[in-house]
Amino acid sequence: MTQEQILSEKEISEIKDSFKHFPLKSAACIEGLKIVQKYHRWVSDEALKELAAILEMSVDAVDSVATYYNLIYRKPVGRHVIHVCNSVSCYIMGYDEIIAFLRHKLGIEYGETTADDRFTLLSVSCLGDCDHAPVLMIDDDLHQNLTTDKLEKILNNYE
Repeated sequence: MTQEQILSEKEISEIKDSFKHFPLKSAACIEGLKIVQKYHRWVSDEALKELAAILEMSVDAVDSVATYYNLIYRKPVGRHVIHVCNSVSCYIMGYDEIIAFLRHKLGIEYGETTADDRFTLLSVSCLGDCDHAPVLMIDDDLHQNLTTDKLEKILNNYE
């Protein structure tokens, strides 16, 4: 029995198209992982194996790249991923209130996804915006100077 192909022809084409920007196929590893994730929201073991074959890399090598970067997800995530900064600056400026609000409002803990598949809540060591703490990132959007009132409005923008 043959295993069903995970990556679409469109994904494969995008991955191969990215090769022109790199000296070696293997140098396109991160870009390939981002392309897979764009279509699937995460990188499954099966997709990782297919990507490794396209990049002419070992599965272990691609997996080591995927697990190194905190914006590549190796487990399913919701439609929107919330990265809450837990740096010292954010902690001092109200992290506890922000995370308590999110846990209560969403009904989940770190590493979990809401029942409606809308949000996944993750912690991140630093988002590099200490002068606007507390901060968090939803998908690619950075949100600064957070309060629970601001956060309530922000969450409503993500369906």
